Amino acid sequence: MVRRAYAQRSVFEVLLPDGDKLWDAELRTIDEVLDDDDLVDLLDAALRRRYPLSGRRGRLGTPATVVLRMLLLKHLRDWSFDECEREVRGSLVYRAFCRVDCERVPDAKTLIRLAQLLGPETLKPILERLVHVARRRRVTRGARLRVDTTVVETNIHYPTDSSLLADGVRVLTRTLKRLAARGGGENAGHVRDRTRSVARRVFEIVQRTRAAGRGSAAAQAQRKARVTTLYREVMAITRAVVRQAERMGRQVARARRGRVADLGRKLEETLGLVRRVLIQTHARILKGNSHHPDKILSLFEPHTEVIRKGKAAKPTEFGKVVKIQEAEGQIITDYQVCPTRVPDDELWTPALDRHVTLFGRAPRLAVADAGFASPANEQAATDRGVHHVVLPRRGRPAPSRHPPQRERWYRRALRWRTGSEGRISAIKRCHGLRRCRYRGEAGMERWVGLGVIANDLRALARAGPRGARWPR
Repeated sequence: MVRRAYAQRSVFEVLLPDGDKLWDAELRTIDEVLDDDDLVDLLDAALRRRYPLSGRRGRLGTPATVVLRMLLLKHLRDWSFDECEREVRGSLVYRAFCRVDCERVPDAKTLIRLAQLLGPETLKPILERLVHVARRRRVTRGARLRVDTTVVETNIHYPTDSSLLADGVRVLTRTLKRLAARGGGENAGHVRDRTRSVARRVFEIVQRTRAAGRGSAAAQAQRKARVTTLYREVMAITRAVVRQAERMGRQVARARRGRVADLGRKLEETLGLVRRVLIQTHARILKGNSHHPDKILSLFEPHTEVIRKGKAAKPTEFGKVVKIQEAEGQIITDYQVCPTRVPDDELWTPALDRHVTLFGRAPRLAVADAGFASPANEQAATDRGVHHVVLPRRGRPAPSRHPPQRERWYRRALRWRTGSEGRISAIKRCHGLRRCRYRGEAGMERWVGLGVIANDLRALARAGPRGARWPR
């Protein structure tokens, strides 16, 4: 049964009367911000959506306020689920912060299952509520807006055709064995394990590829021919595993419920992905087409995209493009995980509209980098009432009688825009947005949303006491 909080006295009141002195100032301020019934209501509604009657039936579950605070503490400290469980269990301060006190701390598996219930429909209103709190505490007024994009990588290894084929053989074989052990068609002894055969050939492909460009022209041609032969063998083994999986898939297709049905559906999903890997490997290795459309980069995170943003240190990234928009006071007001890669300039107008929705008015200053620059975007900002629009374009500026690049406000706006790079770097280093550890597109949304909320909580904590920013 879903409940909001534990009904008991605090552990500090019972065991440690002067325990409040153990709190640091930042965590104390975050505790005050999270002591908000509206935030708890949002998470309580998300937990109730899991089972319609869970509000009045069933055994007592983990309270909504405990789930909210433990998930946010996890992203504030950039912990894993196991680390979060261990740290909260062993600290009186964290027990009090998470409202666990003398009760049992939820284990990591319970927290994982409850975290999967949070989506954009819950995290976006929580972020909007924090922006409202920031306005009430005079941390931000919405007078300025800066927008930038970054890449949050998915948790995959470097995608090569040979490693993807090896992953496909390994996952299909593992699923076939599980089906056979549960009587899903063939006996366990009839499932042939070809993973070692593929692994030996993939290892040789890697070794010969590393030596590319060395030796004479004849040696290089011989090495290239050997690599092509190895790829043909790996593809032949993969096709044999696919045929075996198709046979067993037809046998378990009649099962509608239970573990066998779940494994059958997983087998069909994996088969579709492995077939796509075979097609793109055939196109690249045998046909020489390195620009094959609709490439798949991971069997476990098939939504991953190849993104090149022109960085010297990391020219190619594998993940999702995320838009971050920020107001003054280091408050991130909105984020967007792009389902597919879109040009940056297409994200400018929605960012302006979202800012107007949050603050009720357009910002006085709106800045972004050259990726957002276009005459249409400048006009869109002016039409919405933005006084100063700074979208520097690439190349030399057009000659004019009064170039804005020489104005003092323009130079100050450019300097303030560079702070968005620092904000993105901070949420990647401190809140885990370097690489998403959750699975699937829903996991990416949840990972980015919790990281952005953790950033705003820390910004609110560092802003000082309530009402200390500006005089009335």
